[in-house]
Amino acid sequence: MLPPILQNLRIPVVASPMFIVSGPELVIAQCKAGIVGSFPALNAREKDGEPPLLEAWLTRIAEELDRHNQANPDRPAAPFAVNQIVHRSNARLERDIEICHRHKVPIWITSLGARVEVNAAAHDCGGIALHDIIDNRFAKKAIEKGADGLIAVAAGAGGHAGPQSPFALVQEIRDWFDGPLLLSGAIATGRAVLAAQVMGADLAYIGSPFIATDEANAQPEYKRMICDSSAMDIVTSSLFTGVSGNYLAPSIRAAGLDPDALASADASSMNFGAGGAKAKAWSQIWGSGQGIGAVREILPAAERIDRLAAEYDRAKAEMARL
Repeated sequence: MLPPILQNLRIPVVASPMFIVSGPELVIAQCKAGIVGSFPALNAREKDGEPPLLEAWLTRIAEELDRHNQANPDRPAAPFAVNQIVHRSNARLERDIEICHRHKVPIWITSLGARVEVNAAAHDCGGIALHDIIDNRFAKKAIEKGADGLIAVAAGAGGHAGPQSPFALVQEIRDWFDGPLLLSGAIATGRAVLAAQVMGADLAYIGSPFIATDEANAQPEYKRMICDSSAMDIVTSSLFTGVSGNYLAPSIRAAGLDPDALASADASSMNFGAGGAKAKAWSQIWGSGQGIGAVREILPAAERIDRLAAEYDRAKAEMARL
């Protein structure tokens, strides 16, 4: 059984939080269209001496969604989520937890380490905590430390993708866990959303298709590259963050590197403090999942969600006839 906050979505989809790309405009559009919108807390970066931008983002999102709900009582917005990077190099974590707790963020997504205190903060303000994992061992640790649900990041996902097949990963988790389970990995169509549910997941976790939307905080060249690329253009490398991730080969070539001959880096090179020098150096290396072959044009987020919903409904109807 899903917790109430994840029930009654238009379609069973949570939009994943994307580095730089996800901001208030995209989150608000996603929630108004009926799916959970999310953003990384670290995307809200203020200059030295300025008040925390995260405060302003959370206030804006809450106020705009409240106005939408008052004007559309028969079509309320979906809830939103904030992603916390709990890696030790994130010097802002404690501050951002306090801000999210005070603003009563309804859904907390944690990455790169399971932390008891972050889950406790989410619960204390009435929220739920979902933790992303790449294998069954990390899944068990996350639940032991108080997460309410899991996000299985399987092969083909954008960002820090895992190496395992979604069939294997979901199967192993469902052997012992019957709580909320989201699946990430090359999901870009409504049919793929339904397939995730058939495999045993409750919801699909979708990122890359939303890069090619009007509201995404992405460079026009990045959005166009998503539309012009396919699974064959995705390269897996640890060079850029210290953790294995999936990236667009054309952006790697544009940076003067050979995507077929990239060096490796280890987890000790990860740095989420003030953006990290390496993050700035690789700012033109663009992440993406393998599902982008289904993305061929830049659209408003609401229209992309309309298409997902129509595809999902058609797929369900086709399955019913089998």
